[in-house]
Amino acid sequence: MQVPFLDLRRHHEPLRAELQRAIESVIDSSAFAGGSFVEKFEREFAAFCGVPCASGVSNGTDALWFALLALGVGPGDEVITVPATFMATAEAISYCGATPVFVDIDEHTCTMNPALIEAAITPRTKAIVPVHLFGQMADMDPIMEIARRRGLVVVEDACQAHGAEYKGRKAGSIGDAGCFSFYPGKNLGALGEAGAVVTNRPELKRTIDTLRDHGQAKKYHHDLIGWNGRMDGIQAAALSVKLQHLHRWNQQRNEHARHYDELLSDAGGLVLPKTASDRTHVFHIYAVRTPQRDDLMRHLSQQGIASGIHYPIPVHLQKAYAKLGLGQGSFPIAERFANEFVSLPMFPELTRPEIETVARAVTHWTSRVPAPDVVTR
Repeated sequence: MQVPFLDLRRHHEPLRAELQRAIESVIDSSAFAGGSFVEKFEREFAAFCGVPCASGVSNGTDALWFALLALGVGPGDEVITVPATFMATAEAISYCGATPVFVDIDEHTCTMNPALIEAAITPRTKAIVPVHLFGQMADMDPIMEIARRRGLVVVEDACQAHGAEYKGRKAGSIGDAGCFSFYPGKNLGALGEAGAVVTNRPELKRTIDTLRDHGQAKKYHHDLIGWNGRMDGIQAAALSVKLQHLHRWNQQRNEHARHYDELLSDAGGLVLPKTASDRTHVFHIYAVRTPQRDDLMRHLSQQGIASGIHYPIPVHLQKAYAKLGLGQGSFPIAERFANEFVSLPMFPELTRPEIETVARAVTHWTSRVPAPDVVTR
């Protein structure tokens, strides 16, 4: 059996007629850039996240950038984040003129280790950007306590965590702002590029709305130097349709993860993802770990099973950030995990036979490959 890593055709086919009607409504109204469909989705997504305000923007990277700019991050500032993330997290910091300062991740959740934050703070520190990696939120209470005590702002990178919860609070609702990507493969994906910033602070929304529209407070009145970062009406209309199904899709992802957990529980030498007891995971990615990652991926490919790596090179080791002078060994957990992560197929429409096919292939591989001397679980 061939098992895809992601199947967007299978994902969208049941919604085809509804999505077509939504797109036709946009065409009929000519509300293509911003407008009523974006405003409607903003209200719906804010309510989903449990906050009063949301701003639709062009993508998740712009969401991070606009949030940081609106919170006053600029040249000379430092922003604490993690190296175990997609490049966009650091890019947004750099495009504010600020410098990313990294701290290592927690060994169990793969998210920011709050115990390392204080040592990274300097007089130039302005903000903290925890990353809710793979669909699990970072440990937000100690992060927020440090930020409030030290006068720092917090921007949640929730681009992989639509609907995830921490102690009953939704991703994006705890920090000063929460940033989301609606790239097509995300838990809530557009039919192209889109993103959003959510916040409890109405004045912050007003600033972000101005920044995304060339700094215009009203047409041709430019209060700020902004950018063209608006969400388009077609993406907003499609997202309004898909948002109605997000809770069910997240439940399906959790069911798939539990099934993987059960079937792989005896796979020697393989580290399965862990969910903290105070959090609800939404499994944007189901990533296992093994030091023999490349061999496992070759084996899966030979069986017709697609897999992936998120992410093979930590940000501090990327050529683009060589100027920071952070070499191998700077963040040992993030570096080790980057060499061990294997992302298995995960999407709502995945079937039990497909999951069982993947699990059989993985357990067959683990049965014939010697386990490493030490595996941290």
